[in-house]
Amino acid sequence: MNPLRWTIVIAVVAFLAGIAGVFVGRALIPAAQTQGTELHEVLHHQLQLDAGQEARLDALEQQFAIRRRALELELRAANARLAGAIQAEHGNGPQVAAAVDASHAAMGELQKETLAHIFAMRQILRPDQARKFDQAVVKALTVDAR
Repeated sequence: MNPLRWTIVIAVVAFLAGIAGVFVGRALIPAAQTQGTELHEVLHHQLQLDAGQEARLDALEQQFAIRRRALELELRAANARLAGAIQAEHGNGPQVAAAVDASHAAMGELQKETLAHIFAMRQILRPDQARKFDQAVVKALTVDAR
């Protein structure tokens, strides 16, 4: 076999091995779920909500989506102000410190609103559903700690 054909065969085999590796990896290693995805799965697929619960949950989720988006924009703005302060001071000066505090306040507000949303969702659940929901919340909050 001449060198050009040998090179082509090696390239094709390497390419196919790479593709096979990706497929095997995806099959053997599950994709990490985000906290919200797992909680959403529990709420909508494992708790067997009745129609009234589904309707109230949808309303809560719509309200929270708007509030969350506003808080995320506030956090982005705080981070932009932090970037500007760092650029202006080139160190940990008073503008940077104030911008860090504002960024932390925005993060804290987002976390508080998220918890309020979680507790509001919990209120529409029956006791048996609430137990499963609580387990999912604890799991979502501690997944990185394990």
